[in-house]
Amino acid sequence: MAAMLLLSGCASGGKKNDEKPSESKEEFVPRTVAVIEAEDGQLIGVNKESSDEGYSGTGYVSGFTADGDAAVMKVPVDEDGFYDLQFTCSMQGGYKENYVYVDGESVGTVAGDSPSFCCITIPHVFLAKGDHEVKVEKYWGYINLDKLEVVTGAPFDEDIYKVTESLVDKQASPNARRVYKYLYDNYGKNIISGQYCDGPFGKEMAAIKKETKEGSPDGAGRLPAMVGLDMSGYSTTSMENGIVPNAIDMAEMAWSNNCIITMCWHWTVPSEYLTGTWYSSFYKEHTNINLDRIMNGQDDKGYELLVRDMESVATQLEILSEKDIPVLWRPLHEASGGWFWWGDCSAESYIKLYKLMYEIFTEKHGLHNLIWVWNGQSADWYPGDDVVDIVGTDIYPGQRVYTSQYPKYIENVEIPTERKIVTLSENGCLVDPELAVRDNAMWSYFGTWSGEFVVEDSTLIVYDDTYTDKEMLKKVYNHENVITRDELPVLSEYEMAPERK
Repeated sequence: MAAMLLLSGCASGGKKNDEKPSESKEEFVPRTVAVIEAEDGQLIGVNKESSDEGYSGTGYVSGFTADGDAAVMKVPVDEDGFYDLQFTCSMQGGYKENYVYVDGESVGTVAGDSPSFCCITIPHVFLAKGDHEVKVEKYWGYINLDKLEVVTGAPFDEDIYKVTESLVDKQASPNARRVYKYLYDNYGKNIISGQYCDGPFGKEMAAIKKETKEGSPDGAGRLPAMVGLDMSGYSTTSMENGIVPNAIDMAEMAWSNNCIITMCWHWTVPSEYLTGTWYSSFYKEHTNINLDRIMNGQDDKGYELLVRDMESVATQLEILSEKDIPVLWRPLHEASGGWFWWGDCSAESYIKLYKLMYEIFTEKHGLHNLIWVWNGQSADWYPGDDVVDIVGTDIYPGQRVYTSQYPKYIENVEIPTERKIVTLSENGCLVDPELAVRDNAMWSYFGTWSGEFVVEDSTLIVYDDTYTDKEMLKKVYNHENVITRDELPVLSEYEMAPERK
């Protein structure tokens, strides 16, 4: 999925909306660097209009209905620094979202649902002194673009890295507290490397190790510090269809090799609700399940089936719990996108399901080895600070897009009331760590998805550079601010985070 927007009000003076008041900090007053009317830019497949009210200049740009439609604006900048890009626009026919590029690099999107002209801000974009090209290009289309105002950005607030020291589970196991403490100690300083793979030595791992030999200290290559696994095979429907899963075995192997473990669950729907291909039934197109009815008490049988499936997976996770093997548990992911059945519902129903799972896993099955990673992709779907340890987001911006994804990072920082660690729980291409450091978008860890994002579709160990070229791969895995497997301390001996009171 593409990097999302950040919304905020446009201001020509005064304190920036997301800046917290502080007696010790001097009030920041933004400076307007440039105001560019969209109709004065280069128009590609779009037209100048003036029929709507509320625009500035001589009109606005309308259209953005065909792929490639765009408005390109020249922006002069008088010194290096971070700037907020404030777009004045309106949307035709409800919520719309469209790409924004600076000098050909994706920096996020402008999005909203206002039928009248409003301001949408993409903050903290680094611009070097000189002229730049800002392009708004059709994604969902159907917007009226009035102008772009470029203002100096507020100083970065280092307090965003001051997160809660304890896990939400008051009975969190010793090793869960150790892993969390390690994440806590590195947050804002280093990014932990992660890879979804069939175990700690699978094909993706081998390809990364092979390609990162050049530049590694001993010439042996690097391995990701975190191993990503999927519990999909333990879904009742998957096992009914003969799947013999190995994620629990692979987790044990990963921990014995001093790896951090994260798990997601592509939950194949109970067979009673199956309408399509069973192994794809985590997608809504293959099921007729209605989570709203289930969570509202209108489908008791469906409720029983979902509880049955959660009990089944919890029983498997007990194997790890008994050995105090900690897991960064990321269930019900990407919900607000609506493509999975657990997101094809209201946010309220999703939150009820998430909290029910937390209760079953933590209170009934005593899975105190879990670190709860929420990945709903939208603040409206956030289940609450009391059941979330880490806020994650998944970003697939395309091929070889190495930007820090700061707008999405800061959007997720602001979701919880209590500061939480924020992480890039899934990614396609890698983030350039130099840009992450420069932009202060220090994701706790990244979790590159498996398959085409790393390896070619063959039986050989062949790195696929479609999404991340080989030079960037080597740069990331040999960067001083990226932690690889060989750099991890002995996790089972690490200091424990304090217990939650």
